[in-house]
Parts: sequence; C-alpha cells; structure tokens
Amino acid sequence: MEAYGGRAPETFSDPVPDMVKQFVVYLYRHIRERNIREIFSMYDVSFAKLSERFFKTTSWPPVHMIADLVDGDHVFCLLYKEMYFRHLYATTQPTLEQRCESWDNYVNLFRVLLQSHVNMQLPNGWLWDMVDEFIYQFQSFAQYRGKLAQKSPHELELLKKCDWVWDLQGVLHYLQGLIDKSGIVRELASDDAQRRFCETEGYEGHSSNVLRTMGYFSLIGLLRVHCLLGEYEPALKALGPIQPFKTGNLLTPKVAGANIALYYYTGFSYLMLQRYLDAARAFNIILNYINRVKAYHQRSAQYDQILKKNEQMYALLAVTTSLCPASQRNIDESVANTLKEKYNEKMQRIQRGMEGVVDELFTYSCPKFVAATPPRLDNLTVNSNQEAYRQQFRGFMSFVDQQRQLPVLKQFLKLYTTISLTKLAGLMDTDEAAVKEQLRVLEGTSQCKTWSGQGDAAAGSMQSAADVEVSVSKDADSGAELISVEEVNAPRSKGNEFILRHITKFQEIVRDLNSPALAGTARSAGVAAY
Repeated sequence: MEAYGGRAPETFSDPVPDMVKQFVVYLYRHIRERNIREIFSMYDVSFAKLSERFFKTTSWPPVHMIADLVDGDHVFCLLYKEMYFRHLYATTQPTLEQRCESWDNYVNLFRVLLQSHVNMQLPNGWLWDMVDEFIYQFQSFAQYRGKLAQKSPHELELLKKCDWVWDLQGVLHYLQGLIDKSGIVRELASDDAQRRFCETEGYEGHSSNVLRTMGYFSLIGLLRVHCLLGEYEPALKALGPIQPFKTGNLLTPKVAGANIALYYYTGFSYLMLQRYLDAARAFNIILNYINRVKAYHQRSAQYDQILKKNEQMYALLAVTTSLCPASQRNIDESVANTLKEKYNEKMQRIQRGMEGVVDELFTYSCPKFVAATPPRLDNLTVNSNQEAYRQQFRGFMSFVDQQRQLPVLKQFLKLYTTISLTKLAGLMDTDEAAVKEQLRVLEGTSQCKTWSGQGDAAAGSMQSAADVEVSVSKDADSGAELISVEEVNAPRSKGNEFILRHITKFQEIVRDLNSPALAGTARSAGVAAY
C-alpha cells in the first residue's frame, strides 16, 4: 500500500477459525476437481453463513493468512481476495487504500484470464458477481471521488497519487478485453448458436467456461457502464448479440442478478431515448420474471436488492405508461394490476399535468450516474456526482415538459370525433397558437422507434405509439380549422389471450367428460393433459 503513499492496513491479529480454514481448503480442492455443484454451494451458501457467524462487521482474514492452506496458489489467492473485498464493501466503508488494493486485485485477476490459459470451471453466478462487483466498485469509487468537500488533505493527496485507479478507460479496457479474448460475439452470431450457449450454460465438455461466460457477462457490464455515463445508444449497441426480446436465447434468466441488470439498464436506456414501447416491453419481461423467482431468493444476500430493483422498475414503468399510454399494450394484466396498486394515484396526477411527480419517480428509480472525467482536485466545491445526475435529469425533463399538457389535450379530444380549433382552445382556456403547438407535439409523439425483431438492441423502425390520432383540415364553408379525432384501440392483451386459451381448453375437457362414449377414459386422460 506504500505505493499509493498511504499507511499500510492494520494487521489481522485474530486467529483464523478452524471452520474458515476448512472452507478455504475444501473450496480450493473443489475448484481443482472442477466440482461445480460443490463450488457453488460453498460460494453461495457456506461463504454467506461463515460471514454472518464470524465476520458480520469485520473483514475476512487477509490472503497471506490462508495462502499456506492452498500451497500459495496464485489464481486461488486472487479469487479469495475478490471475495474478501466484496465482503468488505458490503459490511464496511472501504478506505481509499482498500479501494486501490481491490482495483489491483481485479487487474491481476483479469490479466491472468487474458494472458494465460485458464483451465478451471466456475459457477456462472460467481462469474457474474465478479463482473457486477467490478462495475459496482468503479461506480462506488466515482461517487467517493466526486465528494471532494468531505475529503481530508491526506485523502486529497492520495487521490492525486492514484488518479489511474478505477479509471473509466481502464474499466472499459478490461471489459472489452474479456469480450474480445472470449470470442463471444463471433460465437453467438446466429440464433442457433445463442440457443446452444443457453442450453449448455456456457459449459462445453471439459473445457473452461470462465473466459467465455465472463465475456458474455461483460457485454451486460458495458451496457451498465455506458448507461451510468448517460450514453444510451452506445449502451444498447454494447449488448452486441444479446437481444433482450429473444428471451429463449438468453443465458441471463439462469442468473437472477444478470437478468435484472440486463433489463433494468436496457429498459432505462429505452426510456431515455423515448422508445416507450420497447421500455415497457423490457420492464414487463423482468417484472414478470422477478415475480416468479423472488420466493427462491428470500434467504439470499441479494434479496433486498432484488426487491429494490423491482420497486424502481415499477416506478419507471409508471413513468413510461404515463408518457405513452399506448405502451400499456406491451404489459401483461398481472403487471398492469400491480402497477395500478402501487402507482395509480401518481399516474393520475401525471395525467392531470401536475408537476413534481415525474421528477420524484425519476430521482427514486434512476441509476447513480457517474461523470466521464474525474473532478478537478483544486475545486473542492464541485460535486461531480450531483452534476452528472442533474445533466441526465435536465435532459429527461426537457422532453417531459414538452408533453406535460398532452394528457389534458387528449382528454378533450377523446370527447369528440370532430372539433374546431377555436372551440378546443376555449375548452383548454388558452389561445389557438398554443393548441397548435400542442398538436404538433402530439404528432411528434405518435410514433417511436421500436425493435422489430432484427438487429441489435439499438436497432428498430418507426411504429405507431399513439392512443389517439388527429388530423387538421379547413371547413370548406366557414374556413374554420377543424380537428378530426380517432381513438386507437389497443390490441387484445396477452393476459386476455391466456385466459381465453384456458377457457377454450377447459370447455373441451368438459365436453369430453360429458361424452357418454368416453366417460370412463376421458376423465383421467383429459385432466392429466390439462
């Protein structure tokens, strides 16, 4: 740690508990034996239990205290330190020295993966956690560095000496390096290849899954980093062959954290690009997914984070459907009902054009943005975190403000099939020029770019996003400007189709049961099939 000009961390003086020694020895053995089931059990269950019992408010033993137990194995020690720092971040407030040490460990670990032949196999959940924690610690460092007014002179001096630590270009370099070295983009060039990768979960016989799967998860990592920077088009393009709406081709549903990250940042990017139909579709997929799997994660350390992301995405969906009512056609009835229970009152306030509601929902549910460049250390009054947030907030609210009066306009338009411009202006208590401007805004929001089944996540074509269509013409006799109005009926929801399918199936079973010739056999066969 003296390389950073700081104090060496305090020496861990307590003896290593025997149960912790056994954990280290058995984890090392199972990794060498490629026993994926046992590795995952020890990583996902035993590590959490030991942390709760022995290290609830302290760090795990430093790596030098367990190195002899694993014959000083270099790669295992890097993996142990990755877990060590992840636990430290979760239970304490890391010092600048510890943040720098964690960065060094990730650099050394990724260099091993990129520059040597790795023969081990690891659970996909652990591989995702590595990528996820790497980006989280980058984000955490950017947040820490951005609050200069709270830093001591000693911390400011250290920041000057380690300005390359958790550097944005370094983070992007290693994520892109994992993608390129793994060859994952080339491997997943076709739908069949994607389905095969999903079916095998990245494991191919006795070969290592580590680089291939980390390359896959690094695509989602790039999505997240670009989204944190407010670069939404590059964020979607970064996904490459991962197409969120081809759910059958995805590995992510088998790793809950990866799946939630994929759809949260994809949906948020679509929302910020005013691609409301795609945003609603993305949020609908993941909210249904969370509803199905959250019961299995109640004892997981990630359970609280899953619930938080669930609430944030319902808030984002409330904003999406309020700004574009036609996007409701892309959500299932179960999601729509839950959305109404949680945010009906706020959505009604948005529909009435009331200020402050969208601001509140955006602030609650948006990511913690980071600045693309480090703050100047000679200007302690600037908080780069707040500036990054304000920049994204202003950009979002600029198009929200343009649409603020559209719900009121639509309420009046839906009362008529034809109405004069003069009468509409009188009803809205404004002048004709203002109404014309609102009609232009309405026309501009009547279509939005939507993914059409081809290309990457950023691709798409213009599709109708209107719930009401208008056209303006002049009356031949009076010369008055007339507005023709036509409501756009949303297609039947998937929920209704699901119910109708099962009603039809049930009717067929009842018919078979009531058939005299098949009364004895249809009862068991029909019910079993159902």
